[in-house]
Amino acid sequence: MCGITGIFDTRGQKPPDRDILRRMNDSQHHRGPDEGGDYFAPGVALGHRRLSIIDLSSGQQPLFNEDHTVAVAYNGEIYNYPALQSQLEGLGHRFRTRCDTEVIVHAWEEWGPDCVRRFRGMFAFAIWDANSETLFLARDRLGIKPLYYSLLADGTLLFGSELKSLQCYPGFPRQFDLRAVEDYFAYGYIPDPRTLFAGVHKLPPAHWIRFDRGRAGEAKPRQYWHLTFRHEKPVTSIDAGAELIERLREAVQLRMVAEVPLGAFLSGGVDSSAVVAMMAGLSSEPVNTCSIGFADQAFDESRYAGQVAEKYGAHHNVRQVNPQSFDLVDRLAGMYDEPFADSSAMPTYRVCNLARETVTVALSGDGGDELFAGYRRHRWHYYEQQVRRRVPEFLRGPLFGTLGRIYPKMDWGPRKLRAKSTFQSLALDAVDGYFNSVSIMDDGSRQRLFSGAMKGALQGYSARQVLQRHMRDAPVDDELSRIQYADFMTYLPGDILTKVDRASMANSLEVRVPILDHEFVEWASGISAGLRLRGRQGKYLFKKALEPYLPADILYRDKMGFAVPISAWFRGPLKARLKTALTSDYLRDSGIFDNAVLDDMIAQHQAGRRDYGSPLWALLMFESCVRQTNGTASGAGAPFRLSA
Repeated sequence: MCGITGIFDTRGQKPPDRDILRRMNDSQHHRGPDEGGDYFAPGVALGHRRLSIIDLSSGQQPLFNEDHTVAVAYNGEIYNYPALQSQLEGLGHRFRTRCDTEVIVHAWEEWGPDCVRRFRGMFAFAIWDANSETLFLARDRLGIKPLYYSLLADGTLLFGSELKSLQCYPGFPRQFDLRAVEDYFAYGYIPDPRTLFAGVHKLPPAHWIRFDRGRAGEAKPRQYWHLTFRHEKPVTSIDAGAELIERLREAVQLRMVAEVPLGAFLSGGVDSSAVVAMMAGLSSEPVNTCSIGFADQAFDESRYAGQVAEKYGAHHNVRQVNPQSFDLVDRLAGMYDEPFADSSAMPTYRVCNLARETVTVALSGDGGDELFAGYRRHRWHYYEQQVRRRVPEFLRGPLFGTLGRIYPKMDWGPRKLRAKSTFQSLALDAVDGYFNSVSIMDDGSRQRLFSGAMKGALQGYSARQVLQRHMRDAPVDDELSRIQYADFMTYLPGDILTKVDRASMANSLEVRVPILDHEFVEWASGISAGLRLRGRQGKYLFKKALEPYLPADILYRDKMGFAVPISAWFRGPLKARLKTALTSDYLRDSGIFDNAVLDDMIAQHQAGRRDYGSPLWALLMFESCVRQTNGTASGAGAPFRLSA
């Protein structure tokens, strides 16, 4: 796994500043501590940091074709590279290494932009073709690996694996994109293609973009792969289950190739346990597994992880984490470069740190919930849709809208009594109802939080438009598939995969995700909705297929997740830290927020009258990000102030 960065003069051949490029590259040292490389040509510079996994003795980057007219800087793994190398050699290409990187160079020479369709794996890469004076950027189908870019006003193109590399450039634009701020306080992350900064973009998953010198203004992202949830011909659950295991085993096997120590995360949940079960059946040696535990049993799954590890004879490493261990709060903003409000980033970092003590590559179970309808919100949306179909809209809106307004918000009560959000959701249509279920702050709360100037500057924009677009365009056959598709377009790349990439790379650890093998995803998305969600059982087929491999209390217990007790922290050990952050000049002087509302949220939460844990965490992360961003900028004060 690696980090890439670069500079391209799209209008001429101005020599790139070598010191700047090297600062950009060194900012991502954690992504590739083994080696660093760079390449300079008229008007272009590529930088690369290497974490050596395959072909340790060669494979240094940037890497070139035979006559050095094509160069690549690449982050990722292409698992089918041996077959591609054989095919390309048959077409006359000569290879000098055994690494997957060189396949990209020759595939570009042979197939141009269509080369990305032939790669099976996770990747983000930049190709410089001196023959056509073209810079080509591409990202893998599911968005496992990140890629940022910005075309500056003077025609300079910047790109990198992380935003921090772009921020090293003196002309980096630091104006906030207010729509991204609105998105963040709705979702807890900033969905592709936006970033916190106007004019800086994430390349969306399954897209490439080509910049030709002299025609950069014509460049726009092109999608090369589409996920569909269109059902294939009917199949029995027995046959589908057998095929699922066969395909999952093959996806895992592809990801076990490495010349460095390899292991797996093992949380004790279904997905990571399934991956470990497959690994154990494919390896003659015990699997290296790792997990973390919490002293508070409400957050601890380590006993289930230990049960799976014992069943398969794994070399299991477990570390107890104090639930009051929140020293990562300020470090998170430095890892993610823009606001990121998923508090499970903290235990994710801890388990990556533990894994890196013994392995360089770890397999994870990410993607199972999105692919097989494993989230509680999938089940509840299905129930709500049944109500929407039965109750006419003219009656449903007033009835449930009224119930949603008058029913008390029982944050402190048992889950079954917290019906306010359900009533509110039922009053809405399917899209707005699902937006209501995935938002960390509903529309009313965000309207209350933002200042009048901020609301005016948004000019009617709402974060719901992101979800509306994806659900409207979803190539699906049913409503369950529609929301799963939306998760694949938003939550999976924007939250889950971002969280794991930054936490793992901060520890110089490569994480591979076999459940998100695109061929496995294509097959699994074609099974019927009834094999994904049956009654109250999400991931129905996945769990049935795994019954010979995992005990029932692993497969069928309630999902716990990787939660941390942030609400309690804000009433206890983080009480003063929260107050300091939410009264800082970075928030108060930005003009984005209603400062009286900030004060009220703190008071209500710390008095125990309301649970504002999630929005307060989002505000804490926002303040930390803005403060640290300001530390890399010239001048004093917040990097952005909204005019009244």
